[in-house]
Amino acid sequence: MRVGVVTFPGSLDDRDAQRAVRLAGGEPVALWHGDEDLRRVDAVVLPGGFSYGDYLRCGAIARFAPVMRTVIERAAQGLPVLGICNGFQILCESHLLPGALTRNAHLHFRNRDQRLRVENVSTAWTSGLQRDAEIVVPVKNGEGCFVAAPDVLDRLEGEGRVVVRYADGNPNGSVRDIAGICNANGNVVGLMPHPEHAVETLTGPSTDGLGFFTSLLTATVS
Repeated sequence: MRVGVVTFPGSLDDRDAQRAVRLAGGEPVALWHGDEDLRRVDAVVLPGGFSYGDYLRCGAIARFAPVMRTVIERAAQGLPVLGICNGFQILCESHLLPGALTRNAHLHFRNRDQRLRVENVSTAWTSGLQRDAEIVVPVKNGEGCFVAAPDVLDRLEGEGRVVVRYADGNPNGSVRDIAGICNANGNVVGLMPHPEHAVETLTGPSTDGLGFFTSLLTATVS
């Protein structure tokens, strides 16, 4: 399975995401922000970092990158897309996901290993995980506070579109402890924590993050 990982100016975790795809058994494909061609990939990862220097708002400029025109079009057709941290911000700016990511409530950058509770296992990226399981992956952000209008939050909750939730303390003030959400079809997922940094015991707090990538491959094969 070919999984594209987009590099924007300022991306930091594109190589890590490529490695996670490879460890999961997929074929990582490097995609460039300035190209509309997705090179026949079966899924796309928008990695963490500071795309275009986070000018204006995080993800606000990346939303208009040529590659995103194709990602938005293909996501509407069912292409699996995972946005991690800055990638989550880009998905919200692109209106592929509702809500927004704002400055952390405490106004400090937060970097720590974070416990999450998995709440939706029907998405393309979580089908191999266990509902209500608690996993540990790193979180590192300065603008990771998820916010949305009350009616949007109620709709996300009512439709089961909260994918993961902070389980042992909220690191950034996100409303209702929301750490990640999905679109109505479950093919687009955005989350602030970094599963690509929890795929090997040598470098991560666990291998819990690998499940996001193996879920994709298993769901596609089945």
